Parts: sequence; structure tokens; C-alpha cells
Amino acid sequence: MENFSTVEFITLSGLQGLGGNRSIYFTLTLLTYLLIVSVNFTLISTIVIEKTLHEPMYIFLCNLCANSLYGTAGFYPKILLDLLSNVHKISYNLCLLQLFVIYTSVLCEIPILTVMAYDRYVAICRPLEYHTVMTPLMVKTMLLFSWCVPLSWCFFNLLCTFRLPLCGSHIDKLYCDNWSVVKLSCVPTTVNNVLGYVVIVSEIIQALFTLYSYYCIVRVCLKSKEGKRKFMQTCLPHLMAMVNFVIAALFDSMYNRYGSASIPLSLRNIMAVQFLVIPPLFNPVIYGLNLQKVRAILFRYLLFCPIRTRKKLH
Repeated sequence: MENFSTVEFITLSGLQGLGGNRSIYFTLTLLTYLLIVSVNFTLISTIVIEKTLHEPMYIFLCNLCANSLYGTAGFYPKILLDLLSNVHKISYNLCLLQLFVIYTSVLCEIPILTVMAYDRYVAICRPLEYHTVMTPLMVKTMLLFSWCVPLSWCFFNLLCTFRLPLCGSHIDKLYCDNWSVVKLSCVPTTVNNVLGYVVIVSEIIQALFTLYSYYCIVRVCLKSKEGKRKFMQTCLPHLMAMVNFVIAALFDSMYNRYGSASIPLSLRNIMAVQFLVIPPLFNPVIYGLNLQKVRAILFRYLLFCPIRTRKKLH
């Protein structure tokens, strides 16, 4: 496909009106990114190193954290550079790369959460069949689906966007996203629009399947006090995180298509980056550190590492 676009740079105007507060926003953004990298990398390292955590639930969790690191890498370095500069431009090719990374990260998040919910459903509702259902081959197949299908969709969408001739170079956001670039096109974008709705519907179907899995879990858990405790400690936080992510991602997608310019820029920015801040930061805590087994292993490492260091020094 030949790219007929003559646009070499895209202007991002999401940082307008910050004035003298750039240093404050830069510091907060940098601290947020460092915290996201730290908590996700810590959890991934713990799961990889500790052989007792090589179970389906923790393997899925490890992939969820890896996806968070992947997605945030497409946003935070660029926004940090923009906060240090008065020129908020990005080359067209880098804009496409950024939208691909963020787009794939969003589309991979929901399938991973879906397979995590199914894993919990089998563990709680069909415990005697768990090891028969969640075999190593099944886990690999589910992970292959969670990564390869979204990546394929995004690559095809990117090709459809790349072929469009552009008549504009201004995006009223903090980062490049697919529909914002599509709206700059000089020609009808029916194919892109249809593909976008197909992706949205498929993600909604997966989210509904996840909600149904949790509904089945709730029915089983509420039959006993122990089940209620287990649900409140594990499943409820998972469910809240899932609902928050779906609402944030769906709002951003729908606003790009039908949103009004009368909404304050600051509010639009908050809603646009919510799924790039809250899930990557809180998922490791909600899904990982909230689990007693993971906490125990982390505390053991934190306790024994200083002791080993002191022994080496002596």
C-alpha cells in the first residue's frame, strides 16, 4: 500500500494552557512512570524467579504486567519530552508507531483479563476439573489468542490508516491514536470506521464474557462465608479493575468519534490517559500484591536480601 500523505509531522495540542506548571506535571508524570515500571517489573521478576508461582493464574498475571510496561512505554517517554519542550510535534512515522503500541496494549488488556477471569471461574466453580481444563497447552493457547489476535487486528488497522492521504496535521490530544489520525484524511474512511466498530464490538463481547464468568463465581462464592471472603478479597477487586478499564477505554474511543469540543481540555486529557495511568499502576497491586502467596514471597525476598548483602560485606 502506497502512502499518499505529504504530512511529515503531527502537532499534538493536549498540553496547551499548562503555563508555568510544566515542571510540576513533569515531576508527577516521571514519578508515576517510575512507579509503574517498578511495581510491574517487581511482580514479573517475582513470578519468573519463584518456581512455586509457575501456575496459570500467575502466568496470566505476568503477561498482564508485561502488557502494562509495553503500553506505557508508548506514551510516557514522549509526554515527558513534550513537558520539557515548547514544541509538541511528532513525526508521522513515530505517530503511527505510538498509536500502534497504545492500540495493541489496550486491545491485549481485555483478552488477558478475560482469560484470567476464566481461570478463576474454573478454579472456583469447577475445582475438581481445574488441572484437566487448565493444561499447559490450554494456557499457551489462551495466551496466544490474547496477544496474536489483537496484534493482527492492529497491524491490519495500521495498514488501512497508513494508506490514507492526510489533509491536516493537528491532533487535539496528548498522544497519537488511530481515529484521530483517520479524521485527518482527505478521503472517505468507511473501511476504517467499520473496522473500528468491529474491534469495539469484539472487545465488548469479551468484556461481557468476563462479567458472566464473575457472575458464575459470585453464585458459588455467596453460598458460604469462606466463599464470600474469597470473593471480597480477590474477585471483587478484579471485577472493579475490569469495569474501570472498559469504561475508560470505551469513553476514549467514543469521544474520538462523537465527542464535543466544548468539554474542557483538562477533563479530556484526564479521561484520555486514565487507562494509561490507573490500570498499569494498580493492576499489580490488585491482582498480585493482594494475593497472600505473592506477598509472602516478596516479603521473604525483601527480608533476606539485606541479610545476604551484610554477610557478603563481612
